[in-house]
Amino acid sequence: MENIRNFVILAHIDHGKSTLADRLLELTGTIELKKMRPQFLDMMPLERERGITIKMQPVRMKFENYILNLIDTPGHVDFSYEVSRALAAVEGAILLVDATKGIQAQTIGNLELAKNQNLAVIPVINKIDSPQANVAQTQKEIAELLKVDPSGIISVSAKSGANVEQVIKVVIDKFSSPKNKENEPFQALVFDSKYDSYKGVIAYVRVFSGSIKKGDKIFLMQSQAAGEAKEVGVFKPEMFSCGNLGSGEIGYVATGIKVPGQVKVGDTIAHSVFEGEPLPGYKEPKPMVFLSVYPQESEDFELLKNSLERLRLNDAALTFKPDFKDGLGRGFQCGLLGLLHAEIVAERLKREFGLNLILSTPSVVYKVRTSKEKEIIVYTSADWPDQSEITGSQELWIELKVLCPMSHLGHTLELLETIESKQLKTEYLAEKAQLTYEVPLREVVTKNLYDKLKGVSQGFASMNYEITGWREAELAKLDILILGRKEEAFSRIVPIKEAELEGRRAVEKLKEALPPQQFSVPLQAAIGSRIIARETIGARRKDVLAPLYGGDYSRKRKLLERQKKGKKELKEKAMPAGRQGRLKIPSKVFLEIFKN
Repeated sequence: MENIRNFVILAHIDHGKSTLADRLLELTGTIELKKMRPQFLDMMPLERERGITIKMQPVRMKFENYILNLIDTPGHVDFSYEVSRALAAVEGAILLVDATKGIQAQTIGNLELAKNQNLAVIPVINKIDSPQANVAQTQKEIAELLKVDPSGIISVSAKSGANVEQVIKVVIDKFSSPKNKENEPFQALVFDSKYDSYKGVIAYVRVFSGSIKKGDKIFLMQSQAAGEAKEVGVFKPEMFSCGNLGSGEIGYVATGIKVPGQVKVGDTIAHSVFEGEPLPGYKEPKPMVFLSVYPQESEDFELLKNSLERLRLNDAALTFKPDFKDGLGRGFQCGLLGLLHAEIVAERLKREFGLNLILSTPSVVYKVRTSKEKEIIVYTSADWPDQSEITGSQELWIELKVLCPMSHLGHTLELLETIESKQLKTEYLAEKAQLTYEVPLREVVTKNLYDKLKGVSQGFASMNYEITGWREAELAKLDILILGRKEEAFSRIVPIKEAELEGRRAVEKLKEALPPQQFSVPLQAAIGSRIIARETIGARRKDVLAPLYGGDYSRKRKLLERQKKGKKELKEKAMPAGRQGRLKIPSKVFLEIFKN
């Protein structure tokens, strides 16, 4: 027990967490050099392709006589719930800071999460061998933030391995061992999980008291589900079966439970029902972004349902409920933590479960009051009531914190002036400014503020935000009509004052994305019955005169009239008289509009 150290690596995105983890794996001999690859703990191909950590990943290492349980965590703000869950399973945190960029917004956000858990924090400066590194300035920023002596901050190069062994020694010296509760009843916290077709739900656990071995009966306190430990083991970083897990250790338990919903992140696993209090779980994350997903093929609905249930085991921030839209059929309305989270979930459904999906436009949650004095929570545009019945509406506001170098302050301020916002204060941290604004959540999500901020600051500015509450807003539903028919997947909620501008942008994007037909296709944007913008996709035309070499003009005219008649017949099939027509829209069009 005294030789166990449980800790995480915290950092802003791209500050080198995964590279530092690689060096720790090499130094401790956990992975053979011939098997080593960059970003070893990023198990999903999607993580290695994008160069970001999406899922937390535990690994057990040995150094001299010590057992080191590391949990590598994501750095993007959309995956902060992964970080908070990892922190509840450890006693210490390495706070990693890039010497070329210094303290960033998510560095401060993650630090606050660690402080809330009363964890010991070790600051480490990375990328000291980079030509752009400013170690002295970064030391000053960290010292000011943590109120520590700059000379005591470790400086490393995770890429070359310089000074990384010193990090291990400081982890052993500074982080405390788990409390000894070996003789108490078994209790373990589920901090993550995944599904296995043979073993059932596999729970990733931190054991806080007692021990568990293969064959033990298990009981989940929240769901009241019972099972049996089919297998018990640790992460090396692949799952490695062992005899038992004792107090203070991190590992996994194959529960044998085949119903995904019965094993929940934050639940307590015990041997049986007992009178003691369960372990403190996790505060449920509140979804920030909502979008609906539909299978391209209606027969894939059950596959989509099962896929979402299994994905939620591995992504506890994902929520979903059944949804239906005319023309798209049955699907699910998904709640997510941000645009990147939404994009990753859609990509994982496609890759891991072989699904082809249609995605709606992302939106945020709103409150609407109607003439019947009824308050409605609106998650997607499909829930929006008739505009004539609305007497008032509200939207969520956030406190947005942007951290940027003084050299990029001007461009950052210009960007923030282009959105609806109110500046609260400006603070200074060494050579950086921290700007605090009040902003509607809608501005961050629908205008992709994160990417724009990275663009104007050349990647040096960063942001973090917290929900502050509801405020009154004048909102309306913007409908998109194709061939006179509303396409609900493209509908969105917009401020009334921006409706015309957003409508023009929407039909212009659709005109570029939709493939041309043999007949002209009208694209319209509308608020209720009022058309506010229009574009037309011209008919695709074959040169029927190409085979002719001169001759009487009547021959050419005859071919052109035949072509015109054929186009008219095609359009009538798509738009029968007195009815609205509907084109089959390729899924790549939905993805393109969603990406934009």
